[in-house]
Amino acid sequence: QVHLVESGGGSVQSGGSLSLTCTASGFSLRPYCMGWFRQGSGEEREGIAAVGGDGSVNYAESMMDRFSISRDNAKNILLLQMNNLTPQDTARYYCAAGIVGRCVPVAAGMDYWGEGTPVNISS
Repeated sequence: QVHLVESGGGSVQSGGSLSLTCTASGFSLRPYCMGWFRQGSGEEREGIAAVGGDGSVNYAESMMDRFSISRDNAKNILLLQMNNLTPQDTARYYCAAGIVGRCVPVAAGMDYWGEGTPVNISS
């Protein structure tokens, strides 16, 4: 069974950093497009970044300077490093996997989703 579980969320102060981990089970993430997304209260789901099976990375333009996506195929995990966080980054953060198609941080292109992990940035 394909299963994705996010971890590492929590509460940090503005200006702080946070690392999120997406752990895959039931499949090897190696050939998959993997992405991070977030959704704030009352907001649309927003793409952050995606990394392809070939290692290619695509960031949403607004995320490029503060967020960094990476994958560790040996550990079967996807990572998101978030720096210089602000209250605007408060949201639930989701990991997703896509089977086919161009690997970009677009929700419609993803096939499997985790349940998300909450991130709260205080002022």
